[in-house]
Amino acid sequence: MDALDVLLNRVSVARLTEPAPTAEQLETLFAAALRAPDHKQLRPWRFLTIQGEGRQALGELFSRAVLAQRPESPPEALAKARNMPMRAPLLVVAVACIQEHPKVPAQEQILAAGCAAHALELAAYAMGLGAIWRSGDLTHDPVVREGLGIGAHEEIVGFIYLGTPDVTPRKPVALETKQFVKTWPV
Repeated sequence: MDALDVLLNRVSVARLTEPAPTAEQLETLFAAALRAPDHKQLRPWRFLTIQGEGRQALGELFSRAVLAQRPESPPEALAKARNMPMRAPLLVVAVACIQEHPKVPAQEQILAAGCAAHALELAAYAMGLGAIWRSGDLTHDPVVREGLGIGAHEEIVGFIYLGTPDVTPRKPVALETKQFVKTWPV
């Protein structure tokens, strides 16, 4: 698969099953992530991998976070939170590690970490793996942050779910570039 095919055809795959990426595949995914744009080579990111019984522990952490946010949550909402990490055999938590720097503002470092996460997704697609990047309230939740050991100078960029596609990946919708690109000055 060539680079343009990957860039033009990658889609998220929500239905994932075993097997998870192998250790060798994971090494390649992280090597791709480390090639993200990185002003001043700060490498403002890190990753946590969660699989096996770790997924149940993450589900319990999510459930505690939901309960802390909304103590009146019904059992179904807590069960849904517990089951979220079970949607894929492997999760990668992408974390932006923000450093004080006179030329690289925090937002640029968060964007760099997002680029690293996207590069990981692109590499997964190129290798025939399925991936979907999920975020939402739990990425900012204090219970989740504490449980995952996220420092005060860090932000969770997202949870990347990885596995084998359980369905044939959909074809991406063709978009007209002229809807997103304008010449300036007008």
